[in-house]
Amino acid sequence: MDADWPTGGLDPVRRLRVLAAGLNPVMYAEAHLDVSFAEVWAVAGDLEGELPHLIPSIRAFRLEEGGAGGAAAGGRDRCRAVAHGPLGHAADFDVLLQSGWCLMQSRMVIGGMAAVAEGAGTRFAVLGGARPSWLRSGLSPLRPIGRGRGARMIDRARRRVAVRRVDVRESRS
Repeated sequence: MDADWPTGGLDPVRRLRVLAAGLNPVMYAEAHLDVSFAEVWAVAGDLEGELPHLIPSIRAFRLEEGGAGGAAAGGRDRCRAVAHGPLGHAADFDVLLQSGWCLMQSRMVIGGMAAVAEGAGTRFAVLGGARPSWLRSGLSPLRPIGRGRGARMIDRARRRVAVRRVDVRESRS
């Protein structure tokens, strides 16, 4: 590659925005949280422990053995996982988990989370939608509902950060 060629990079939240623009997903939301990046990503990056708290339609999310979790946990960036729903259904996911970036894809669903330090807090974004284009077009009337669901997911992440803070304080006592 020519060293004189200009390059540019996108932070994780901007990458998720670009993905959302291309996919036109049912759910996309982002917000500024008045908590540190480390605290936000401790929640978002803990897929097994926290994803069921963030997404009500997931009862359990299990990474395959040895896939314990990306740059956030010092493990692999890519792994496979199984999501279990409240009615007993399951879906296999390919997961890319890096610090500030998580992309999860099953045969039918794509989900993502991104975070970046912003001022004294963190910009946090979430995405959820269908993968097949024929399904995406049929779901477009649900986008207004999806925006509300995205905002609630961000609010649940904010609350989970607060719960973890309390747990840390209590464990130090």
